[in-house]
Amino acid sequence: MLRVIVRISGSFSVIRRVGTIGTPRDLASPGFWQNVNVESHEKYLYTEGERMAEQDIALMAHLMRRAGFGSTYEELERRVSAGYEATVDELLNPEGQPDLDMDILERHFIDWRDMNALEVNQAYWTYRMINTQRPLQEKVALFWHGILCTGNSKCEHGRQVQLQLDMFRELGMKTFPEILRGLARDPAMVFYLDNCMSHKGAINENWGRELLELFSLGVGMDDEANYSEDDVKEAARAFTGWTITNPIPRYPYGRYESNFIYNPYDHDEEEKTFLGETGNFNGDEIIDIICKQPSAARFVARHLYNFFVADEAEVPAWQRTAPRDPEAIKLLEEEYYRSGYNIGAMLKVLFNSDFFKNARFEKVKSPTEVVIGTMRLVRDFTEPKLGLHPLANTIRYMGQDLMNPPTVEGWHTGKEWIDSGTLVERINFAADQLGNIGLPGVKDIVSRIESEQITNPEGLVDRCLEMVGSYQLADETRGQLVEHAGKGGSVTPGTQEYSQCISEVLQLIVATQEYQFA
Repeated sequence: MLRVIVRISGSFSVIRRVGTIGTPRDLASPGFWQNVNVESHEKYLYTEGERMAEQDIALMAHLMRRAGFGSTYEELERRVSAGYEATVDELLNPEGQPDLDMDILERHFIDWRDMNALEVNQAYWTYRMINTQRPLQEKVALFWHGILCTGNSKCEHGRQVQLQLDMFRELGMKTFPEILRGLARDPAMVFYLDNCMSHKGAINENWGRELLELFSLGVGMDDEANYSEDDVKEAARAFTGWTITNPIPRYPYGRYESNFIYNPYDHDEEEKTFLGETGNFNGDEIIDIICKQPSAARFVARHLYNFFVADEAEVPAWQRTAPRDPEAIKLLEEEYYRSGYNIGAMLKVLFNSDFFKNARFEKVKSPTEVVIGTMRLVRDFTEPKLGLHPLANTIRYMGQDLMNPPTVEGWHTGKEWIDSGTLVERINFAADQLGNIGLPGVKDIVSRIESEQITNPEGLVDRCLEMVGSYQLADETRGQLVEHAGKGGSVTPGTQEYSQCISEVLQLIVATQEYQFA
């Protein structure tokens, strides 16, 4: 007798399919089973354990797109077996997974030893994101890189920005004060915002201003300003003497890393009044005052929501624009204070919340997410080889020049990632990759669908949608894909025509507007 496992949610779990009695969409419909005589379908065997519940896979795909860069279907199955909350805990504790072996990589790419040029650093980061077993750590580094911005356009040399990213990897899920202290001592930032040019009696306000405006508080919230011009100046005074060592000549041994140094003789020791508090403050004490402000909690919460949950209004509008989901922001603010300003704790609340789980496809993918997510799906560049540098440049052509943002404000996100030119780049890139049947990830998808003996066009399209991350298409779009899959008539699994049909369906899926969302 046919054994069917139907869950109350309407999803189902299938272990082995010898034939098919309906598409996944049909099977998930409660009304479908009223018209099926189970005893008359003995040749169809469904047992528990081989195929995960559709809804569980879809939720895990959502988590891995946001907390990482996407996953293959096989990885999603493994993670569903481990459990959603267990996966969140693993992602939040990246030290439990191995890091990349740089010794091997430097043997293939000799210029990765010095990391002098922007293009070299971009290629290295691209490779890291494709191959990391610590996806959230790398995603958090990207998150902070878009907020606490430095750029190669004003940098002593490219490796300094890479060292800043290492700092984000180490501190990015710790407390907000730790992150800001690391940033204030980061040689790339000290040079980028001219704090090495700020002296006792002759302050440079660049660092003090951006620390408040773009890095910690924002201009304002709830129609009120978060700080004054005097606060900017007082903050700048507190950071005098925070500078970098003089550069060592690059010859004959190559470039040396810059280092942070505190010069007590150049520090303003006079009394300062900052955000309503008065004292002989230094930079660390300024950061402590900043981090306890309600506007700091709001700043961090809105940035986390905008990056990991759903597209918000652009940052300059936040003073007079309420959050998209005030209750979600309130929950994150409460965790900010409860946890002692801990970013990892806020992320745990975020990923386990209903507002996150229900926000599928509410974010336009950044160029980095398009390229890295596609490459992780097709499993290319899983080892060093030629072509990595042009691949990294693809992200730039889509509008995100990694490690070289257009301004200290970073990139505008959401719908501003898309225009007529970048959309063509996105679609062509993804379609080219999924159209290459020789790539390991595409081979795996074809083999998996072949093993399930799916031959009807609707079943083929729906299974392809599941395999690329449980994407959902508008009915009209799905209908067009079903029509295309069936235009050549019936295809036989194991044939070249069958593989080609699947590849074409995959290409059409990644060419849809739905694939541009995470």
